[in-house]
Amino acid sequence: MIALFAVMARAQQGTRQGAEQRKVPGVQARAGGGIVLADPARMRATGSVDPRYASFNVEMAEVTGGRFWKPYHASAKQTAGAAAHAEDHSQPPGMSDSLYQYRPPIDLSNPRLRMLARELGASYLRVSGTWANSTWFQDDDLPARATPPEGFRSVLTRAEWKGVLEFLHATGDSLVTSFAISAGTRNAQGEWTPEQARAWIDYTHRAGGTVAAAEFMNEPTFPTVGGAPTGYDAAQFARDAKSFAEFLRQASPKTIFLGPGSVGEGTNLLPPGTKMKLMHTDAILQATGPIFDAFSYHFYGAASRRCMGTTTVAQAMTDEWLDSTVAAEQFYAELRDRYMPGKPMWLTETAEAACGGDEFAGQFVDIFRYLNQLGALAQHGVKVVMHNTLAASDYGLLDERTLEPRPDYWATLIWKRTMGRTVLDPGWKVQQDMKAQPGIHVFAHCALDGGGAVSVLVLNTRASAVTLQMPEAAQRGTLTAPSLTSTHVLLNGKPLATRPDGSVMVPSTVEAHAGLLTLPPASASFLTFARAGNAACR
Repeated sequence: MIALFAVMARAQQGTRQGAEQRKVPGVQARAGGGIVLADPARMRATGSVDPRYASFNVEMAEVTGGRFWKPYHASAKQTAGAAAHAEDHSQPPGMSDSLYQYRPPIDLSNPRLRMLARELGASYLRVSGTWANSTWFQDDDLPARATPPEGFRSVLTRAEWKGVLEFLHATGDSLVTSFAISAGTRNAQGEWTPEQARAWIDYTHRAGGTVAAAEFMNEPTFPTVGGAPTGYDAAQFARDAKSFAEFLRQASPKTIFLGPGSVGEGTNLLPPGTKMKLMHTDAILQATGPIFDAFSYHFYGAASRRCMGTTTVAQAMTDEWLDSTVAAEQFYAELRDRYMPGKPMWLTETAEAACGGDEFAGQFVDIFRYLNQLGALAQHGVKVVMHNTLAASDYGLLDERTLEPRPDYWATLIWKRTMGRTVLDPGWKVQQDMKAQPGIHVFAHCALDGGGAVSVLVLNTRASAVTLQMPEAAQRGTLTAPSLTSTHVLLNGKPLATRPDGSVMVPSTVEAHAGLLTLPPASASFLTFARAGNAACR
């Protein structure tokens, strides 16, 4: 969750989005020819991604229960539950109550939820968010305190944290997290102390868990909304992060130290006129030095309408929107190269829009943003991409009320069942064709199953079909929907669906012959060349 919009406390909850978007019939048709795919056997390897490349977040506010971004269409049950917890003010400081709604702790023991997560294959589960910065770990087996200790805003019990660890064990996922940094963690001199972090990690280990990777603080580039002390600056963050690094090496030496966890730079995320204190990553890294094992950052292409954003469905199909993820990565990659050369990059939080996402974050149109992000960032060397969230607010992969998969869930599933770890160059000619023909994006990886096979993803964001010149036969899986704003997804014209237990029903791929292949408008096609014999993919 990105909660960096203190100025947006004045924003009013918008309700005009749904009506406005329903008027958008689609995107404008573009003239152009086709794409000639390169010989998959000759595509060269350019890098690799983590085996858990496409991963997801569960917000700390979900684990403890608390006030998170209010869905645009809150149910009567949700509204009644929120009214019963009107005194809960666990949202970040300075934010308007109208933007949030209380939700009880997520039931991570739910068999359907576990099955849906397990179907995605090995992932990182990041439990963090702005709420984690001010969460007190109650290190006993008693019920949660009615109010957190001074200097904290939320309470995390052993039972709740054990539920996270049991979920990880059941799904095969690995834990990524961050730690409390608020006033309650500090001594009289304002210095961060490790007592809370030590209790949390010690209990994690006693309960059979491990921490694969950790950030010190969620989004330090906006420290005030993040619950840091007044006047918090890069020098103080560096002192704290160095203390944390020393603690982490002793308490959990195998944990990857991610940082700094920046957000909000290199993009037009903040609306014009926004006045907020930004702690620049440049200043942070100058102060810390190369203490991190990997460079982490967050990315949102816009703020949602809750926070005065104005992105429309039509804009979400433009190359300008899709390419913004690369602009942010390049901004942070330059800083990584300057201060942390050679360190891997992790995108530890992303979604359609900050502040819970727009309504269309849960609709078919958003799969183009997400699949393009996965493809483009893999080409640029990013090792991990973590989607926010698994099942909370409008940008969740699952509907939090019904646990029904949203389109981004299906996009994740097909990506993870098709695209392998090794990233391939789709070819110079394809790159030139894409530049000449807006609305077409092509990415290539070794296929998941190896054996020399190659998988190619072709995104067509046009309102017209596109033709491919296929060098040889392939198995094709094409994602489409009845409309851009649909919540239903088809694979080769047949619905993707789940059984009651959460297991998925995925239609078979179909053979695409060598020669010309026509791909429909507004579609995402996965093509696997099983007989490619690419040496990099053996």
